[in-house]
Amino acid sequence: MSFLSFLGLHPVVTSRLAGVIGFTYAYQALFASYAVPNKTEKYYDLAGSTGFITSTILSLYYPTVRSWFTSSPQALNFSLGAHHPRQLLVSAMMLLWAGRLGTYLFQRIMRDGSDSRFDDLKTRPLIFTGMWFGQALWVTLVGLPAYLVNSVPAAAHPALGLKDLIGVSIWAAGLGLEIIADREKSAWRAAKNDKKHEEKFISSGVWAWSRHPNYLGEVILQSGPPLLALTAPLPPTVKYLACISPFFSYVLLRYGSGVPPLEESAEKKWGKDEGWKKYRDQTSVLVPWPAGLGKGKA
Repeated sequence: MSFLSFLGLHPVVTSRLAGVIGFTYAYQALFASYAVPNKTEKYYDLAGSTGFITSTILSLYYPTVRSWFTSSPQALNFSLGAHHPRQLLVSAMMLLWAGRLGTYLFQRIMRDGSDSRFDDLKTRPLIFTGMWFGQALWVTLVGLPAYLVNSVPAAAHPALGLKDLIGVSIWAAGLGLEIIADREKSAWRAAKNDKKHEEKFISSGVWAWSRHPNYLGEVILQSGPPLLALTAPLPPTVKYLACISPFFSYVLLRYGSGVPPLEESAEKKWGKDEGWKKYRDQTSVLVPWPAGLGKGKA
């Protein structure tokens, strides 16, 4: 909390934000206390998506929830009228995205039964525990714009403005791209299972722009909420701290758990296939940069 105060945050905002971040880590620790000794990754993605949902809701209703741990509990009041439109917008953006992501990932793990990323890691308790706290960091940094906006009392917010509109538009465009990419791949996979084509990998639709358009959509949509935080009455240093979200998402997806393992797998499967080589060399790995940048091996 002293670090948050050092950033120039009002004590009220500091208290709310610290409480939400503390809850975020405790929530992941609760799941880890079951998953680590049982060596299961079954609920990892579910804990991540519901972590965003619960932390966002807590950031909206933190004063009421906190009162239940003091001597003067307040009656639970979930009226939306107590919040500023900016708070409702950024919270809705976070909840819709996390809900969709969580549903998709949980259905996948239930269908597949396991996640190959964890085959070795879940047998190493310290590293597996670290992954749960790494997920808590992900929930904290990516959700930070919403937590910051919601930590400022509604009465202190200025009216909605152009930055808010642009932020929502960017978020909607990114989410739209992500949905289109997922649906195109699902349709492609279903057609392949029905023996309607023999393609080894998808390269049509938005997949002709990027080898990972779903991840590109993710980075774009995470660039929207920080714009809403920029219009909130927060110290300049804190406002720009909210911009960590899209950069963190880009680095994580491009160089961490997103692109690298998928590209490595693709090279093992089709590295000698002329069709794959052509697609790889003519299509950007993530962002469709001009002049051929970003094409070729990742």
